[in-house]
Amino acid sequence: MKATKKQRTIALWLLAGVALVGGAFYLDNRVDAALDVTKNPALNNFAWWCSKLGEGEIVGGAGVIIAAIFLLLRRTRIAADVFFITVASLLIGLAGTIMRVVVGRTRPELHGPHGVAQGFYGVWHDGHWIIGKAAFSAFPSGHASLAVGLAASAWLVHRGWGMVAAIYALAVMWSRVALQWHHLSDVIASAVLAISLALLLKKFLKPTVEFQFDRFFGV
Repeated sequence: MKATKKQRTIALWLLAGVALVGGAFYLDNRVDAALDVTKNPALNNFAWWCSKLGEGEIVGGAGVIIAAIFLLLRRTRIAADVFFITVASLLIGLAGTIMRVVVGRTRPELHGPHGVAQGFYGVWHDGHWIIGKAAFSAFPSGHASLAVGLAASAWLVHRGWGMVAAIYALAVMWSRVALQWHHLSDVIASAVLAISLALLLKKFLKPTVEFQFDRFFGV
């Protein structure tokens, strides 16, 4: 049975994604050091704010408010699109967060566990559960997963929105490495995960959101 064009595209994307993440592992140390802003107070503060914008409560709250505004303006379809982008990004961020807790990769040296070699430790290390320990929750980045998920979902809905959101996503990705909370490969893996999930959510979640908005708020 022949693969469809869409199936081939997804397969190629996944292969390219694996290659990107693999290549990023070799660049981690050099890029992490080059982007480090922890010794520059001004850049550190800027990076902190960029990182803050990648938190779920910020994205979720802003998305609900914007969707509500468009509902009040009787722009039901735009409200539904904004709501879909918001929910999709939160779900993708959640997926990234769950994955990083299970994988158990150490953070960069600044925030990593002292006296433990950099690596992947899963959920158990040295006779103890390490689930939920921040020092072992680097791969992938939850912040970057959410931000790229928002950008990818926005792009799939409206190219203009996606371009603006892509700048936001790049800022969040940069900030997580610059603050030494993540390695380069962590945020690259987040992007691969987020884009893949955004494609799935557009197919299965977006029609449901549109139907419900038309049903309850349509005029």
